Amino acid sequence: MLDSLSSGREAFARFAWADALAAFSEAERVEPLEAADLLRVAAASWWAGEIDAAVDVFERAYSRFLETGRRAEAAIVAIRLAELALRRFSEAVGRGWLARAERLLDGEPESAGHAWLLGVRVMLAIIQKGDIAGAAELAERGLEVARRHGVVDVESLLLALKGQILVRQGHWAEGMATLDEASAAAAVGQADPKTSCDVYCQTISACSAVGDYRRAAEWVDEADRWMQRRAINGYRGVCRVHRAELKRLRGDWAEAESEARQACEELRDWRMLDGIGFANYQVGEVRLGMGDLPGAEEAFAKAAEYGRAPQPGLALLFLARGNARQAAQSIAQVLPTEREQPLENRDLLERSRLLPAQVEIALADDDLATAQAAADELADIAARYDSDALRAPALTARGAIQLEEGEIDAAIKTLDRSWRLWQDLEVPYESARGRTLLGRARAAAGDDLTAAMEWRAARSTFERLGAMRDLRRVSALLDRGGEVDQRRLTKTFLFSDIVTSTDLVRLIGDEAWNELIAWHNRTLREVFAEHDGVEVRQTGDGFFVSFESAAKAISCAVAIQRGLKIHRHEHGFAPQVRIGLHTAEASPHGVDYAGHGVHVAARVGAEAKGDEVVASTATLEAAGHLDHVLSEPRSLTLKGVAEPLEVRVVGWD
Repeated sequence: MLDSLSSGREAFARFAWADALAAFSEAERVEPLEAADLLRVAAASWWAGEIDAAVDVFERAYSRFLETGRRAEAAIVAIRLAELALRRFSEAVGRGWLARAERLLDGEPESAGHAWLLGVRVMLAIIQKGDIAGAAELAERGLEVARRHGVVDVESLLLALKGQILVRQGHWAEGMATLDEASAAAAVGQADPKTSCDVYCQTISACSAVGDYRRAAEWVDEADRWMQRRAINGYRGVCRVHRAELKRLRGDWAEAESEARQACEELRDWRMLDGIGFANYQVGEVRLGMGDLPGAEEAFAKAAEYGRAPQPGLALLFLARGNARQAAQSIAQVLPTEREQPLENRDLLERSRLLPAQVEIALADDDLATAQAAADELADIAARYDSDALRAPALTARGAIQLEEGEIDAAIKTLDRSWRLWQDLEVPYESARGRTLLGRARAAAGDDLTAAMEWRAARSTFERLGAMRDLRRVSALLDRGGEVDQRRLTKTFLFSDIVTSTDLVRLIGDEAWNELIAWHNRTLREVFAEHDGVEVRQTGDGFFVSFESAAKAISCAVAIQRGLKIHRHEHGFAPQVRIGLHTAEASPHGVDYAGHGVHVAARVGAEAKGDEVVASTATLEAAGHLDHVLSEPRSLTLKGVAEPLEVRVVGWD
């Protein structure tokens, strides 16, 4: 018994969760474990991914503490069980455990349990009530109790929460210093792993919110390394959400979406469902930026389902669909006016995240007064922080209003500053949008040549990002300016199509077909993004996609077919898709392409059979060495193409 117990405790101390569980299990065969060791088993089970087992053991530990009359320690376990329940959205269960903790501590001498309870109340005040002032008061009380009783875990967590509150109230220097203090305790292992993870999350969130993206990225990497050394999973899904946001801002949209979707899986496995809403919001922002409005709507709906208000993305989605009035109503619902919100309860960073969208929407809705008020408030918030990430959107908003009011010279100066700040911050999408506005201001001043230069620079960025709606807009501005895009670009074009889709609709019905199409579109778009494909447009039940690399285009087509086969094997069905590839020169027309090469690529796609990948010789030669088996060449006579075209089927099975 002693040897097994000692082995279990030693393994737990070195984060060897499986070894600890095996040793404690052996020890318990001889004699029931004490409550303290049950807590170790519960924690090891959770970190090992055995979530339901962890809950069961925490409940046993709670009962054991009660049996021995240790009410304060039982209350701490009840608080942990409440948190686990709330994170998996079992609201009634969570509140029930909190009520038990409060009842156990009522009338008891002040202890570590009271500090833990105050810590939970701080988080609930922020998350559920939006009561920042109340949370600040509770945090101070909690820190006093934690320090009196030497509860390092609660002290570290409350320091992090206090820092987050200070930053959001506008006391950013004091807040960041407080967060640094909490993070230092986490880094040197003064707190337990769970508390350290929570502290890291608070620090990363604050850094990102104030626009210190480099510092946020450093903390994400440090937290991930820290977790890897301790075999800690679960919370790494939260880190993925932060990483996805940073990659999205930096313009790595495909990687951002991949990180966010992977985070959803990890968070679901660990029942940390509250984080899934944030991950889906990042997916929605990427899809909205790329012009995939149905994909954005789906992701924002998922975010809302998991408790994350999908703003300002949802309001901007309404605007993208041409409904400025609905967009204005949507953003107003989550952005109370200053008169409606007491000063001490204003989350300035959350408002700074929403106000730029309100300016854009109000201008589109011809509501200059609302736009002006939002821009003024944004400028006031930016003045409180030493952050270019807050100055840049304030300048963009101000410049857009100056342009609308006809203050052209002022708009040029303001917008020139704004896009350069965005560029220095390495946020390419916002920088390009700023340059688009600047081009409009220069054109209004009669400087058509410089306006075209701004728009061409923006167009180049939008092309690289795959920002289709913005690319259409800036291309239209160039066309109106008399500048026709004369470039001839060599691309590999992919055309995909669902085989016998009409028969499928008749077989499964409209509702099931709509669900199938949504799944098909989402799945293929993920693979396109992973292989740097840029969706040009949907073509009925398929896609037209361009690639810089022929090799990546082939890899993408193969990955699609393999993924469909796996889904067919695991879930019983997936539609048959045919794919054609051709490499050729074409002329860009906004987000689209035109020319003989596109025509040929579409014909190659039409020649493919279900589950086939057919590639022209031009594509295979451009791709270089391939590991895939190729069929014997066959010659196709394509309608509208004078010369026969040689193609091969790319083996992927």
